Amino acid sequence: MYYIIYGFLYALSLLPWCVLYIISDGIYLLMYYIIGYRKDVVMDNLTIAFPEKTAAERTAIMKDFYKGFIDNFIETIKLFSISGEELNKRFVGNFEVVNDLYATGKKVQLHSGHFFNWEFANLGYSHNFKYPLLTVYMPISNKALDKIFINMRKKFGANLIAATEFATKFAGYNKQQYCLALVGDQNPGSPENAYWTTFFGKMTPIVKGPERGARVANTAIVMCNFYKVKRGYYKTDLVLLTTEPRSLPQGEITKQMISFVEDSIRKHPSGYLWSHRRWKWEFDAEKYKKMVI
Repeated sequence: MYYIIYGFLYALSLLPWCVLYIISDGIYLLMYYIIGYRKDVVMDNLTIAFPEKTAAERTAIMKDFYKGFIDNFIETIKLFSISGEELNKRFVGNFEVVNDLYATGKKVQLHSGHFFNWEFANLGYSHNFKYPLLTVYMPISNKALDKIFINMRKKFGANLIAATEFATKFAGYNKQQYCLALVGDQNPGSPENAYWTTFFGKMTPIVKGPERGARVANTAIVMCNFYKVKRGYYKTDLVLLTTEPRSLPQGEITKQMISFVEDSIRKHPSGYLWSHRRWKWEFDAEKYKKMVI
């Protein structure tokens, strides 16, 4: 089964970009106008995030979101056969922000949000960083498909760590320099074990793990955004927050990360993963007052 699926995906990846985008456009029309995949969730999120915009403006963002959402997965197919040279033409950025830290001996944590196209970013960072990139991922239930995507994501040297095994597998990298990529805007499993801060003007619980890990390992913190310049071309902006996370007040790293993610979304509102409920927990001022940052 592995070779059948891999052979099919690799053959698809050899198609010209323009042909893949025709496929993407067709799936978009089906997804948006007929299936209506999570349109209520997307619009609810956009209404909370952009109350100042008109209904027509939010609908325009939603349509662009669905186009980018489908492109994100169609473009991923192309990554099975992409060369390093072509990748560097299509994913550019200020990689020196991370690479300049290598000579200092510091470990690095990248903090980001759910931006398109995260698969481009994984390959682009692993191909251009001096550091070995550690990428945390959610396993796919189909074992053949999971193995196929692991191999694709590792093609330029990334080290994959399953989120379900992070506690045990990450320990093996502690004694070496690394760049750990973390998506830090995720909903916590429980709002009682989270930081609370404003995200688009609404109190939101944020996972503590990224900040806690940075303090334990005393890693440099780099905020990263990546966004579409045009179809099939992306740029990343990397910003160094600190090389001494323990010097910052408790919660400050998380607060600045969420502020960075919000600012990035405002610049490119359709390039964020709006199809997941971003505000699923209600804030209880009395119950969570000690967790506010």
